[in-house]
Amino acid sequence: MAGSGGLAGGAGGSQGTVGGPGAALRASRAPLLFAALVLGAYCLCALPGRCPPAGRVPAPAPARAEPPRASRSPGAPGLPVANGSGRRRFPQALIVGVKKGGTRALLEFLRLHPDIRALGSEPHFFDRCYERGLAWYRSLMPRTLDGQITLEKTPSYFVTREAPRRIHSMSPATKLIVVVRNPVTRAISDYAQTLSKTPGLPSFGALAFRRGLGPVDTAWSAVRIGLYAQHLDNWLRHFPLSRFLFVSGERLVSDPAGELGRVQDFLGLKRVVTDKHFYFNATKGFPCLKKAQGSGRPHCLGKSKGRPHPRVPEAVVQRLRAFYRPFNRKFYQMTGQDFGWD
Repeated sequence: MAGSGGLAGGAGGSQGTVGGPGAALRASRAPLLFAALVLGAYCLCALPGRCPPAGRVPAPAPARAEPPRASRSPGAPGLPVANGSGRRRFPQALIVGVKKGGTRALLEFLRLHPDIRALGSEPHFFDRCYERGLAWYRSLMPRTLDGQITLEKTPSYFVTREAPRRIHSMSPATKLIVVVRNPVTRAISDYAQTLSKTPGLPSFGALAFRRGLGPVDTAWSAVRIGLYAQHLDNWLRHFPLSRFLFVSGERLVSDPAGELGRVQDFLGLKRVVTDKHFYFNATKGFPCLKKAQGSGRPHCLGKSKGRPHPRVPEAVVQRLRAFYRPFNRKFYQMTGQDFGWD
């Protein structure tokens, strides 16, 4: 209380003057207040979003622009179907991760397949909206026919501890697709996305290392997401490895048709999406579709994809590479795949 009175008296005594102890104190606090505001804004951007209100759910992916079709029957698997027919089902396959790995590109590429119907937006059911119930979740799904696969994508599932158990409760037969990318470049891409929304953030290095010089800060989500082996270990308590397909984010850029072929095989589908569907966009630096779903025009992902990365000092990059190396090697052993990040 005495301290409060002293501050009040100092403020009163400086009233009507340009300088004084109160003004000096406020001036000294200004940089701290600015830093607090910037970090607060960053936290708001980095935290998971909220579950959409009950009356406002993500819209299913639009129906393909096709002429009316007759319904399929088991005896005539080649016959097409009428738009709007079928029923809503729980997804037989999920793209569960990872953020900034290439999940949006994979979803857009897969939506070209006539036997895949995918939810366009991320419902975040198994991480944010689980209390809404499975009936609510199923109501979001697009209608499918027998033989078609319902698919949805929410990259944060892979790092959500409760997600594997919840998905297993829905269906232990669910197929799980994980798009992974060099965890260092993934973290920088994650930071670049947040920086675009919150200019004035501390540097990447200041956030990646405690106090800017200490050990790697695994509490920072941009770093923590890249601990793939730890996250996968949680999933393997509920699903066998055979239920997973691990897609290389790097090969999704360098050889999209090859990676899409693996995904279609994993889903038990004919390889319909092939190299004839892609062209490389040199400006963006990644492959684009020659024809988008329901359109005859080329389609590239939006401006938020392929944004330039901020310059990160090589010393910071090397420290992170060294940090991730043992986790990467364990991940290679767990999956039986060497992604070549080391």
